[in-house]
Amino acid sequence: MDIRVGDVLVMKKNHPCGNNEFSVVRSGMDFKLECRKCGHLVMVPRLKAEKNIKKVIRDGEVL
Repeated sequence: MDIRVGDVLVMKKNHPCGNNEFSVVRSGMDFKLECRKCGHLVMVPRLKAEKNIKKVIRDGEVL
């Protein structure tokens, strides 16, 4: 998958705060994601993150 810094990922599972949208802060073998509601930073292995992505939003367009 082509995931870039600044993309917004809508995940299948919610964060404990109730939100399921995360901003990509860093990409590589791991993704560093920031919750768009509470600002919590999470490091997730690439394979696990790619399985749980429902959709990718880049600059207002849905991919």
